[in-house]
Amino acid sequence: MTRLGSATIRQGGRDKAYRPLPEADRRTALVAATAAWERGDWFEAHELLEPAWMGADDAVERDLYQGLIKLAAAYVHRARGNGMGLARNLAGSATVLGRVADDHRYTLGIDVASLLADVTRRMPAGDGPADLAFEPPTIPTTEER
Repeated sequence: MTRLGSATIRQGGRDKAYRPLPEADRRTALVAATAAWERGDWFEAHELLEPAWMGADDAVERDLYQGLIKLAAAYVHRARGNGMGLARNLAGSATVLGRVADDHRYTLGIDVASLLADVTRRMPAGDGPADLAFEPPTIPTTEER
């Protein structure tokens, strides 16, 4: 990842917004987003994670937040009955979380490998819509939290 100035970071070959946010505030956002997730408020979880994602300058930490954001977006689509949106966002989440699963610097108390396995199990086998009957995964935690 390359910083291109105070407002942009290069992530995954694309320019992404960067709005520095202190680590404590990013962790607070993660805790609040996890609580929203547990209540089934996928939209709120997504919104709470956006500032943390834009506020991190480490590639792995950004990927963790982005993977969770995509996962929350998947379940917003599920709530709207959109199986294709669910499938696309599950796939996007799996791709991004896959980059985090092997790097334990920024798991922030989340068992990313277990979450990635749960996400992968919910993905459709082909290019069709995901099964709307699949319940959302829990966000598994580790002792680090």
